[in-house]
Amino acid sequence: MASESRATRRTPTIHHITNSAGDLDSEIGGEDFSRYTVHLPPTPDNQPMPMEIAMQAVGSGEQYVSSSMFTGGYNRVTRAHSKKIVDSDPATVVAEGSFCELPGCGAKMLTNRQGIDVFPCECGFRICNECYRDALATGDGFCPGCREHYRGLDLSEMAPASRTRSSKSDRSFPVAESTELLMRNHSNEFDYTQYLYETNKSYGYGNAVWPMDGANGSRHDIGGDTKFFHDKQWKPLTQKSSIRAALLSPYRLLILIRIVVLGLFLEWRISHPNEEAIWLWLMSVVCEIWFAFSWLLDQLPKLCPVNRDVDLNALQEKFEKPSPNNPLGRSDLPGIDVFVSTADPEKEPPLVTANTILSILAAEYPVEKLACYVSDDGGALLTFEAMAEAASFARIWVPFCRKHEIQPRNPESYFNLKRDPYKNKVRRDFVRDRRRVKREYDEFKVRINGLSDSIRRRSDAFNTREEVKILKRWREDNSDEPMETLKIPKATWMADSTHWPGTWTVPAPEHSRGDHASIIQVMLDPPSAVPQNGTESDGNSMDLSEVDIRLPMLVYVTREKRPGYDHNKKAGAMNALVRASAIMSNGPFILNLDCDHYVYNSLALREGICFMMDRDGERICYVQFPQRFEGIDPSDRYANHNTVFFDVNMRALDGLQGPVYVGTGCLFRRTALYGFEPPRLQDDPDCCSCCFPRTKKPATVASAPDVDPEDVQLREDDEMNIALIPKKFGNSTLLVESVRVAAIQGQPLADHPSIKYGRAPGALTMPREPLDASTIAEAINVISCWYEDKTEWGQSVGWIYGSVTEDVVTGYRMHNRGWRSVYCVTKRDAFRGTAPINLTDRLHQVLRWATGSVEIFFSRNNALLGSPRLKFLQRIAYLNVGIYPFTSIFLIVYCFLPALSLFSDQFIVQTLNVTFLVYLLAITLTLCALAVLEIKWSGIELEEWWRNEQFWLIGGTSAHLAAVLQGLLKVIAGIEISFTLTSKSAGDDVDDDFADLYIFKWTSLMIPPLTIIFVNLIAIAYGVLRTVYSDVPEWSHLLGGVFFSFWVLAHLYPFAKGLMGRRGKTPTIVYVWSGLIAISISLLWVAINPPSQNSDIGGSFQFP
Repeated sequence: MASESRATRRTPTIHHITNSAGDLDSEIGGEDFSRYTVHLPPTPDNQPMPMEIAMQAVGSGEQYVSSSMFTGGYNRVTRAHSKKIVDSDPATVVAEGSFCELPGCGAKMLTNRQGIDVFPCECGFRICNECYRDALATGDGFCPGCREHYRGLDLSEMAPASRTRSSKSDRSFPVAESTELLMRNHSNEFDYTQYLYETNKSYGYGNAVWPMDGANGSRHDIGGDTKFFHDKQWKPLTQKSSIRAALLSPYRLLILIRIVVLGLFLEWRISHPNEEAIWLWLMSVVCEIWFAFSWLLDQLPKLCPVNRDVDLNALQEKFEKPSPNNPLGRSDLPGIDVFVSTADPEKEPPLVTANTILSILAAEYPVEKLACYVSDDGGALLTFEAMAEAASFARIWVPFCRKHEIQPRNPESYFNLKRDPYKNKVRRDFVRDRRRVKREYDEFKVRINGLSDSIRRRSDAFNTREEVKILKRWREDNSDEPMETLKIPKATWMADSTHWPGTWTVPAPEHSRGDHASIIQVMLDPPSAVPQNGTESDGNSMDLSEVDIRLPMLVYVTREKRPGYDHNKKAGAMNALVRASAIMSNGPFILNLDCDHYVYNSLALREGICFMMDRDGERICYVQFPQRFEGIDPSDRYANHNTVFFDVNMRALDGLQGPVYVGTGCLFRRTALYGFEPPRLQDDPDCCSCCFPRTKKPATVASAPDVDPEDVQLREDDEMNIALIPKKFGNSTLLVESVRVAAIQGQPLADHPSIKYGRAPGALTMPREPLDASTIAEAINVISCWYEDKTEWGQSVGWIYGSVTEDVVTGYRMHNRGWRSVYCVTKRDAFRGTAPINLTDRLHQVLRWATGSVEIFFSRNNALLGSPRLKFLQRIAYLNVGIYPFTSIFLIVYCFLPALSLFSDQFIVQTLNVTFLVYLLAITLTLCALAVLEIKWSGIELEEWWRNEQFWLIGGTSAHLAAVLQGLLKVIAGIEISFTLTSKSAGDDVDDDFADLYIFKWTSLMIPPLTIIFVNLIAIAYGVLRTVYSDVPEWSHLLGGVFFSFWVLAHLYPFAKGLMGRRGKTPTIVYVWSGLIAISISLLWVAINPPSQNSDIGGSFQFP
């Protein structure tokens, strides 16, 4: 019934347009080129199911869709504009997929009756049934690929021959298909976890589907036989180790001691008030209680830090070595889709993005299993052409990296290395190859940097010609319309003399940042599954005869944007990539990177996949890598490296339920992003298990399928549950069908009894099918602006909407469902990026993070509302994420207390007695001891820990306070406040690598810490003078106030140093604001409490 309903749906067609400069004059003024709209397709309430495109319009020369740019969107027809972006090398363009490789055939290759591809020859040459019979009938029986004799095959076991290529929805995947999979849970809602993991086929270990006749059509293969695995030594891919007991035991003991000391200290402070300054005592006690609570939230999740290691040799042996299920030794690793997001080429230079793309394409991962998607959320032609240039340069750069094992594989970073580039290079032609690639890269940079001017000049020339043509036509028609009313749009033109369908430099209707069509361009075709070596050197080129010159697939994506739709910023762009990639490549794992974070360790993807493919890997939702940065000043003045968070907090969370998601450098399981629960939770006992026991039998090793009638729902229930799927994912059949495929392909190998949810070995050695126009058309459909309407995208599926820090919320939702994450610290940094070293930019970055935390605290994502599946200490960690900005309120007050103490000649305690000093000493010593132990087990340095402490106070007195104010106004009054830059001055030395460090940009965030500095300085001077010239000096009060004032000023020293810029050139505005505020506060205090106890300002105080 479902298939019949899909057949009756309206399916729009693709219009294939060939654009060339020759026919520009005849068609440029036509409606078809001036507007990218033809007719009205189905509305969002009647969304189309996957398009069945009339492929007759696509010639055989357009088999590879990289020659066409696909555009479309809401109320717009999907179009395929013929555009040749990168010249394809005939040696690297090989037909890929389960189709015959003989020229002129194109039929589906030889398969057995189970639908599994069969290779008659060990060389892996693909051939169809009819061509194979013809080869045997000639009498020689030679393989067309290697010219060796074919081995005998039983053709009766083969599937019937077919010369018709299957559609995308009919493709065979190594997954069990069953209509009985769609079941309901106890709440009568669609059970998506059962949809993924329950089948009624035969099982191996867990629910991995094993063919009854073996993987290669032979009953002598292992099939359901598990003896093969018992005889083979099983090796784990990862190893978890705890911190040495000599460090961890004292660390935990000190935490307990400090908790006891803090409790006793607070009890003593509360029971011994300062009656002479009760207001000062009360403020200090309230602040100290909050500080103790905040410290406890931060410290408790650090009780169980762990270290992890991976075994890359075991990974290669298990997935890439010949075995009975993989006789050719092809890679059985799952696919990875890499997402790179960019939005504005002015703020995110295209050269930086291009270098990131090049480092991804050169990563050490099976080429045919890797796909890179670039999300240009601004729809800029500058980014598009920069990616085209990067795709072209990759044909030189990637083989060079593979041949000479280059590290890092970001050309900009590699050629700027300060070390000897020739060290440990043994090939004689390395110097020549490096010189040639360096010359090519310099030319590549010139082209990238000149793209902006090139696009402007090109557009001006074409727009001028259009104006001339329109004016000529106006004169020839003798129109009565005044010349002033002629509106000629200032279009942005592509290199092939056509309008750019995205954002124009001069915004126009349907061509602005918030109003443009969807664009998908395959820059690099999906590679062949068979390695393709290059050619020998001819004296002018590199010798690539022993190097695989294939490149991963590269896709440029711009989602549709229209007025009236909430596009949800970066989270919306990432969700669009999730859907488009599911249609085009459907990698079970997704790695997301910011455009300025490149792959520094080419083996990082392999190390991350080790955790996913190891035992219990099916319960891991993501693998988070630490963020490392380049271009930071040597002293790290503003704690940009953030090593305390990445090497202490994150490593400690790894011992609980896993680290939080920090926005980049994260390898996701696609199934977890889809909002599913981890599979093993289905077997975990819960509060309802006693009343509603599960009837599903545990998955065991079986030789024949046993179907329990109680496990099979009625056909009507299945159809009703099928109708619930679009509510979650949308009405794309290809997207829904890809969900289960990604889930099964992302499971570990079922090669050990402890792996309950696994897949059959060798299931992923089959090559991908080639992309066709219908597939790209469906990808255009799922990135349209209306696709998410009436679905759960952004609510429970994909990146979560509604927060500035969508990354933390997305990770929290996964942990809340019971998933766990892993922290992967590689010996060589996995990824490296850039961070703002300027004070103002750093404060605004912290402001954005803190604002997101406040939003989390006042939302349903508050950890206090989490499910029981969230572990206790993990809940505390997430609770601290939402609470830490509120510490700024108490921190501001506490930083003013020393000054108030000096002005009032009082202190937070009655006298500096021995009890108070002992408590103070104990608290300080335990804090220092904890810091030393953290430094020991985390590997950070003392200076990094101290910089983190300094910036904690700087950020707490500036950005965090503004975030709390902004969050409260938004929650209570619905008012949103944005803090913007008001003035700017550039640094003097443009040749300095750290020139940005000295740039000063005034912002209102600087007012609170500036005021604290000046008030404390004035208070110290005032307190010293008053005590020196007093008849009865109170030295204890002075020492207490001065000590805490210096404590505040020591933490704010980097802030004060940043205001000085280079050579002490402090902007006048700094002195004006700070001086006025500090003097006003000082005079107000002196007027309220004169020194001589009279009402005159200044009293009888006189200078000597």
